[in-house]
Amino acid sequence: MISPLRWWLRRAGLGAVVLWGAATLSFLGLHLVKGDPARVIAGTGVLSGASPQLLARISKEYGFDQPLIVQYGRFLGRLVTGDLGTSYQRNQPVSTVIAEQLGPTVSLAAGAAVLGFGLALALAVSTAGRPRARAIFSTLELALVSTPGFWIGMLLLTVFSFRLHWFPVLGNDGIGALILPWVTLALPIAGTLALVMRDGLERALDEPFALTVRARGATATKLRLRHALRHALLPVLTLSGWTLGTLLGGVVVVETVFARGGIGQVAVTAVTGRDLPVVTGVVLVATTAFVVINTGLDALYRVVDPRLREGPA
Repeated sequence: MISPLRWWLRRAGLGAVVLWGAATLSFLGLHLVKGDPARVIAGTGVLSGASPQLLARISKEYGFDQPLIVQYGRFLGRLVTGDLGTSYQRNQPVSTVIAEQLGPTVSLAAGAAVLGFGLALALAVSTAGRPRARAIFSTLELALVSTPGFWIGMLLLTVFSFRLHWFPVLGNDGIGALILPWVTLALPIAGTLALVMRDGLERALDEPFALTVRARGATATKLRLRHALRHALLPVLTLSGWTLGTLLGGVVVVETVFARGGIGQVAVTAVTGRDLPVVTGVVLVATTAFVVINTGLDALYRVVDPRLREGPA
């Protein structure tokens, strides 16, 4: 039996390594791209007339004239103290830039995740063990999984915003502006999870305990929700970690299609402008979310299947 404290400490250590790797890759990636970050800070384009003296002064102030290894050391030193730096383009602390845009992105991602899981649960429970319904909805789910998110978003905009005028076309105002983005992100998630959850439910319904529960007079819905569903949760939890990770990438596409503010738009602008502090901050926020989600799912595994508490951490 592995103690909970040891398990959590090991997960924290692994999470720290993942964060270090993500920060290092973002640092190296932007430094390998051609261009002078001093020009970004000067607020001028590549073909601008910024004087060499101004660019040299900016490079010295920000340490761009130092060897790459020295810049990397200073970069890690600031991150360890929690200092994400100042945005080159916005001239604001990175923490402020991210905090201002974090709310819309979290509301978008969280709502889509809840909606996607709810749809998957309803589809799987209502169609498991019913061949005709399974065939119809499995085809629909495969279509949703295979369809690019931007195409789903454009289709929903065309039908429900441009033609029917049920929802606003653009913006962040009100719950109505979130419906179509939520659905755009949730449909592929629901399709993926429903396929896996249905297979798990059907295997559970073929187990001997299901016959015993039926003999006791339990309804089909009670059997599925109270008894069979738990046996289908482990593969769903495993896939949920990957699905929620891809959700972070899907947010960028959806924010672009629906012209919503958020972390995705900040990241695109920062990468285009080589705003290293903002890129690093966004990468670390996304990586932290991914680490927290997967650690939480690992903990849920140990609740759903107590046998995992006796295995390796």
